[in-house]
Amino acid sequence: MEKSRFVKDLAAGQTVAEVFCLGAARLGQAKNGPFWTLVLEDVTGQIEAKIWSPAAQAYAALAAGQFVWVEAQVGAYRDRPQVNIDRLRVLTPEEFAPDLAQFVPSSAEPPEGLLEKLIELCRAEISHAPWRKFTSKVLTQADFRDRWLEAPGAKSVHHSYRGGLLEHTLAVSRLVLSICDRYPALDRDTLLAAAVCHDMGKAWELTSGPGRDYTSEGRLLGHIIIGLQLVEPLLKKCAIEPDLALHFQHILLAHHGEYEYGSPRRPKTAEAFVLHFADNIDAKMNQIFGTFDDETDAAGTWSPYVRTLERYLYNPPRTPRPVAEKAPKPKEKDAHQCLLPLKA
Repeated sequence: MEKSRFVKDLAAGQTVAEVFCLGAARLGQAKNGPFWTLVLEDVTGQIEAKIWSPAAQAYAALAAGQFVWVEAQVGAYRDRPQVNIDRLRVLTPEEFAPDLAQFVPSSAEPPEGLLEKLIELCRAEISHAPWRKFTSKVLTQADFRDRWLEAPGAKSVHHSYRGGLLEHTLAVSRLVLSICDRYPALDRDTLLAAAVCHDMGKAWELTSGPGRDYTSEGRLLGHIIIGLQLVEPLLKKCAIEPDLALHFQHILLAHHGEYEYGSPRRPKTAEAFVLHFADNIDAKMNQIFGTFDDETDAAGTWSPYVRTLERYLYNPPRTPRPVAEKAPKPKEKDAHQCLLPLKA
């Protein structure tokens, strides 16, 4: 059984018979009986699917992470493709050994490369030796490193793919450094250490691989509390001064900004405000840029309604950029001249 059609290929009016991974599965109840709301996913993206009553009654237990064979019709709902499933079969490991590269989306840059860039950024930018030692341990400790490489940045809203957490963390770290360049009174080292750690709890809050979902620890505590618990021993081991450690902990606790967004505390220092806004900027940009497809969405088009941003998005024409002048071609050598390598 080989996969040949992907989520990105599905459009309204098509019939599909294919293998997908269940990204989510929820049983609902309507007047005429139960129905399943599913998320089908592969490496190219996700699409919502429904199993309506009475067919839904044949499926007692569906769960995220299962691989399923689906026979369905592709329709549309609120300007988005939606799959209406006629038949579904959960595949056993004996029936189907998935090539995870076909089902687990990953960052455009390999996570290993992102991690090395983040490590090097901390080495180059942090001058206070205890903070430099602390960030090194956070990023290179074996049990932490494995989690960093596999973790998504969120379940579904932004950076929801392998390497997403590292991609987001690196972007936020670079953003806070840019803001520090504009406002040199900021505590650059403490802020960068907090940027590195602000979402690291997500590597324990969410499962990695197909069918990302919340762990029990994630549901009960959340990534902010998990992150604080993980770094607490390292703050002491690296001899971070108590007043710096306290400020660092506040920045982490306050990075969601407001109580209604799940923030245990609201920002009360300049650095806490900076991390909150940098975190929000990168999350929003990832959602916006991920809404449009460079190959199919021309400038001047509108997106379907984006639920997480509560609006339609517009893909505007961009100001033309000057075309770089081509370097003149080197003169051809005479046939009798030796072909020697050019000097750098």
